[in-house]
Amino acid sequence: MTLTPDRAKAKLLTSGKRPGAVAGPDTTSWAPADPPAPDTGVSAGASEGAATRDAGAEGTGRRRDPDAGRTTAATVRPGSLAATGSPTVRPPAAAHLSDEQVAELGRELDAVRDAVLAKRGASDAAYIRRVIRLQRGLEVAGRACLLGAKNKTSWVAGTAMLTFAKIIENMEIGHNVLHGQWDWMRDPDIHSTTWEWDFVTPSTSWQNTHNDMHHRWTNVVGKDRDVGYGVLRMDADEPWEPKHILNPVINAGLAPIFEWGIAFYDLEVHKVQSGEKSLAELRQDLKVVGMKAARQFAKDFVATPVAAQLVSGSGKQALLGTTVANGLRNIWAHAVIFCGHFPEGAETFTEEMVEGETRGDWYVRQMIGSSNISGSKFMHFMTGNLSHQVEHHLFPDLPSNRYAEVAVHVLEICARYGLPYNTGPLHKQVGSAWAKVFRLALPNKKK
Repeated sequence: MTLTPDRAKAKLLTSGKRPGAVAGPDTTSWAPADPPAPDTGVSAGASEGAATRDAGAEGTGRRRDPDAGRTTAATVRPGSLAATGSPTVRPPAAAHLSDEQVAELGRELDAVRDAVLAKRGASDAAYIRRVIRLQRGLEVAGRACLLGAKNKTSWVAGTAMLTFAKIIENMEIGHNVLHGQWDWMRDPDIHSTTWEWDFVTPSTSWQNTHNDMHHRWTNVVGKDRDVGYGVLRMDADEPWEPKHILNPVINAGLAPIFEWGIAFYDLEVHKVQSGEKSLAELRQDLKVVGMKAARQFAKDFVATPVAAQLVSGSGKQALLGTTVANGLRNIWAHAVIFCGHFPEGAETFTEEMVEGETRGDWYVRQMIGSSNISGSKFMHFMTGNLSHQVEHHLFPDLPSNRYAEVAVHVLEICARYGLPYNTGPLHKQVGSAWAKVFRLALPNKKK
């Protein structure tokens, strides 16, 4: 793979290219594969890295690089799609569709994707570089203000700018870079295999559970552990147990420490219990997570407060500022993520509903299993365009700044095929997700 020279010389503060990292294969998001093409080397037309997304190959997602102590981009994707036919049982919301209609729907969505790819180029690259400059500027200014955090104005300004910087890095930059949305640029500084984000969980650990597993098995109970993250009851078909009474308490406690919860979730401890993962692998993962957590802790809770103490005696106030910034970022990320799949109307699926699933059926499941958030351009930006969750799940490796234009076509396709398109303002979707958290804390009502 040919990459352009390193163009970004700015000193990294909390995120960006890992020192010494070398970019690997493009595109780490699970998405239906294009037909296999001859290996002619990487070119501008190979932006989607189809060779690395062979949906017909079985695998567990990412392979481990023992020398690097982390996972690397996989050459196979988890699960496979059928070329023709239909699932054993089609989801109720799509039960009225014939195999031919689903296949045609898939071709229409392919055409939407192809149209974006045909336009993608310099303006998109300029967009992500502009966002990265904005984020780093906000972070520098925020930490600078916190050096004089005894002054209330400086504390408020510094905390606000650092909060915005962290949200933008996680949502619009980190999440989307790690999906391979910008791999086509061939920039080693903005690549899914080199980027390390401002989040406790290592980027490659998150790519395994999120890109490879969640996006492949979206809302499939028993396969997608993001349905409740192993600690919440978020599907009515899950048998109720007395511990589920704590659903609201656990969710409320999870929100302000969301990044730490995800870091633990990404360790996949349940696989050790089932024998799918060895204790040696768990210890290695704990070591990697520990190193990342130590760096995160050092920069936010040691370096910035110590510098503030030396400059103006504002160490305690600066520590409060970085703590609040991290907490608000976590609460925002938690809210946006929960709006994506848990509001009322977002479907869950049984395993028989994906057995024999075709490319068109995969598209259908993404649309009826995801929920959008309506709002202003600023709101969409601050969610990392995950407010277009439906479009993101259809096309996880398209540039996020293109989702708004894609949404117009997806909405029209859903209406024409009689499929639900779940969307609503932020307060409605957050309220709906929380209503489900409370409702499922109790046993199902007897019919």
